[in-house]
This record gives sequence, C-alpha cells and structure tokens, in this order.
Amino acid sequence: MPRKRRQNLCFNLASLLLVTAGIWLGQWHLRSRFSSPTVALVLGGDAQREEFAADFATEHPDLDVWISSGANPEYSTWVFETAQVSLDRLHLDYRAVDTVTNFTTLVDDFERMGIKSVYLITSDYHMRRANTIAAIVMRSRGIHYKPLPVASERPSEPWLRSVRDGGRSILWVFTGKTGSELTQLSSHFPVFQ
Repeated sequence: MPRKRRQNLCFNLASLLLVTAGIWLGQWHLRSRFSSPTVALVLGGDAQREEFAADFATEHPDLDVWISSGANPEYSTWVFETAQVSLDRLHLDYRAVDTVTNFTTLVDDFERMGIKSVYLITSDYHMRRANTIAAIVMRSRGIHYKPLPVASERPSEPWLRSVRDGGRSILWVFTGKTGSELTQLSSHFPVFQ
C-alpha cells in the first residue's frame, strides 16, 4: 500500500475514533443533564456539608442521603433530626479513608441498588477533585452525577491533587485497588499537599 494511502487511512480511522468518542461523551453529558438523581452522596470532611445535605433533603422529600465518612453518627443523626428529615432516608458509611475511597466504597452498592444518578455534595474548594474522581469512578458503573458545591471561604485545592486522585481512580477501575496507602506517602511530598 502506498505511503500516502496509509496516511489517509490512519487519518480517517483517527477521525472516526474522535468523532465516535465525541458523540459518546456528548450523549453521556446530555443524559447526565436530564437525569433525575434519586440519591445524594455527601463526602465527609466538613460538617457544613452534612448541614447543607439535611436542608437539601427537606426540599427533596423522595431523596435518600448517603454520607461517606462524615462526622460521627450522633452528630449526623442530630443534624437530620433537627431538619426533620426521616432517619430512614439517612445512610452513614464509614469505610472511606480519603476522597477516592468516598466513591469506590459506595459505587458498587449504588450499582447493585439500580441507582443511575446522584447529587454530589462537597465543599466548593473540593469540587474539582471530586468531579475528577466521579467522572472516572461513577461513570465506570454507568452512574451520572450532578455536582452541588457547598459555599466556603477557602481557595480551591491545588490541581495536582485532582491529577493524583484521577490517576488513583483509573488504577481502581482497572485493578480494584485505590493506592490509598500511597496517599500517606504523599504527605512527605509537599507538591501533592
């Protein structure tokens, strides 16, 4: 096959792959926009997130709320009781040890329960990293998500944290391991802080 023809064939195949990927991502994005979440996933790490979720749950009476490694159970229960949200709608899970495992410990449970779309609740400064992880972990199970950032006065986290945890999320998709023990090592390297 002549060189020019091979180049054209490679170019056409690459173009076809890009168009196909673009269509797939576009339809995924549209479905995500129009899906109705049935669950709110609250990432632990700031009690303000749980307070926001309790208020949000009062406005959405059919929504269950899952809190991943949040405040102690007594506080979480008190917040939801104070907001007059039935505790039957509150699910506390303490398996996660970091942001990546907030997702990986629950996503298979969500998939088994047939959950197709969730609200993602975390602080605004933490949302970039949470979005990165959710885009990989949640989408690997066909679950859409809608971010609901909780306002704070803090600046956004360094983008390297998103890159690091995005890599850990990809590792999990292919191996089932998050490398969470590696995050302890990162405490010795300020660039990842």
